[in-house]
Amino acid sequence: MPQSKKLRVVILASGTGSLAQAIFDANLDFDILALISDKKSMALDRAANFGIPTLFLPLSPNREVWNSELISTVANLAPDLVISLGFMRILPKEFVDRFPTINTHPALLPNFPGAHAVRDALAAGASQTGSTVHWVDEGVDTGKVIAQVPVSISASDTEESLHERIKIAERLLIVETLQTFIDNGIHGA
Repeated sequence: MPQSKKLRVVILASGTGSLAQAIFDANLDFDILALISDKKSMALDRAANFGIPTLFLPLSPNREVWNSELISTVANLAPDLVISLGFMRILPKEFVDRFPTINTHPALLPNFPGAHAVRDALAAGASQTGSTVHWVDEGVDTGKVIAQVPVSISASDTEESLHERIKIAERLLIVETLQTFIDNGIHGA
């Protein structure tokens, strides 16, 4: 059943913001309330250049304090969905229980979870990896898979060359997944 109102999203990003840029460029019919980063990142610049509000929430020495600040900040924005794009922090259970959150991962989960998925796929001698969009739970890349796209690994691949090809697939996959959410609601995908 289609959404009766525009989907309201918050983006969490820590890095270059190339996935966020793919979403901005797709001009999807939803409202991006803010992009939040825990680092002074290119993602903040990309969002600001696109006219999207940005919030810098640096990780504090006390992780519990930072978790509370993140939850409070996102709660004040009241999103329907949180999109984690290269946000290299494990979100607390209280966060993912409260806010439906999706993440992209550069592998075909459940294979190669964690921060070094591309390196791990190469080290394992895999012939294929890819990209996954999944629901975030309190684990590390353990949430229910929403969508996946395979990427072949060639004998000449380096970690960098393979990761670049995965990023291309990942950008398309996140945009397609979000369009499905817009068309069918976040629980109808």
